[in-house]
Amino acid sequence: MGDEDRLASWVRKKLNWKEMRSVKTLLRRYGLNTVCESARCPNQSECFGRGQATFLIMGDVCARDCRFCSIKVGIPHPLDETEPLRVADASRFLSLKHVVITSVTRDDLPDGGAEHFFKTVTSVKALEWTPSVEVLTSDLGGSVYALDRIIESHPDVYNHNVETVPSLYPKIRPRADYERSLMILDRAARSDRRIRIKSGLMVGFGERMEEVRAVLHDLKDAGCHTVTIGQYLRPTLRNVPVKEYVSMDSFKAFEEYGKKLGLETIASPLARSSYRADHYAVLLS
Repeated sequence: MGDEDRLASWVRKKLNWKEMRSVKTLLRRYGLNTVCESARCPNQSECFGRGQATFLIMGDVCARDCRFCSIKVGIPHPLDETEPLRVADASRFLSLKHVVITSVTRDDLPDGGAEHFFKTVTSVKALEWTPSVEVLTSDLGGSVYALDRIIESHPDVYNHNVETVPSLYPKIRPRADYERSLMILDRAARSDRRIRIKSGLMVGFGERMEEVRAVLHDLKDAGCHTVTIGQYLRPTLRNVPVKEYVSMDSFKAFEEYGKKLGLETIASPLARSSYRADHYAVLLS
């Protein structure tokens, strides 16, 4: 394994298995997946230890093969109509005040899974204490109908990640489209002004500083309120290698630049799209 694959000392994070066990047990009991586990998130020990998890709905097999992601790729499973209620039950058991729901990309479904998102969000919002809900969706194939259906469930935060700078899409996200992602964010922002709009990207793929700044401009113009920027970490050997470990000074510069644009920019090596989402949702409410 080369130097580019070794984690910088400030990126390493020790897993606390004891803290993780109770949340993992609950997830297995309800038959639920999390992006924390499927994407091998470096923050899962901390989040699970805080009783937080990001639910991954519509199975654990993705229809796309993004080069940065460790989620299994193949033919997705049929939808489980009991899943929305199981997500709500698990949220109740964990007493979540802010529930984050994401999914594998379902290009095999006519609506990209929008109706399943709608049912899941409304099931969670039917809980007696009505937690806030954040959705993190795919680009839905650019379907305005699918997006509008999810918006009809009234999520408090709508999140869609651009993931990287546009010049690297052919290498990192070959089946995605940068302009389509901006369209999704812009449409979500215009559909309901009460919804907070969020996006995120990773650095360390070989992008230039000015490219990241241009993305921040684009996201602001698309109506985003919050942007997360984190260091890409290679989850498996089948994924693209790390090109660069970005300095702390660069992360600080990203954060300051985004804030000058009027964004709540969360930039740090271990920042991920749903990391401490409950905390930032409260700050932005």
